[in-house]
Amino acid sequence: MSSTVQTTAVARAARRASRRPQVQYLITADEHSLVELEAALTTLPLCAVGRVFIEVPEDCDVSMVSAPPRMTVTWLPRAHRSGAPGSGRRCAQGEAVSRAAVAWANEMLCAESGMRTEVTLLGGYLGTADIVEHLTERLGVDAASIYAPERYGLLSR
Repeated sequence: MSSTVQTTAVARAARRASRRPQVQYLITADEHSLVELEAALTTLPLCAVGRVFIEVPEDCDVSMVSAPPRMTVTWLPRAHRSGAPGSGRRCAQGEAVSRAAVAWANEMLCAESGMRTEVTLLGGYLGTADIVEHLTERLGVDAASIYAPERYGLLSR
């Protein structure tokens, strides 16, 4: 391969890499934090990528939210979900969003990708605590990259 061809291939690869997102976002909310969610979404760059999980009681609680085009918004009505496997119980508040965020993190957070992850947890205490514990203790996510309401006392700053 000639040096001109190699140089061109390297330059193209560098351009592609520079267009890839360097930060991905994970945002969670529930029916009590929709105003905070809207405010958080307005602060994201237009090119932001990632997931937004919103837990609500029923289908009728689903509404429109404005998120950047490459952010995927998933509504999680508790009425359609069961509780802990084998328990026969209904889905408790915070359970659906916790399961969704943990599953997403297990699949998408990869140290080798070189991509940073910024996490904003706006839901209730129980779901938020489960997510923080999983991210920091099991996946080794730096607590500095996670925002949760101070009143929960989950992250020491």
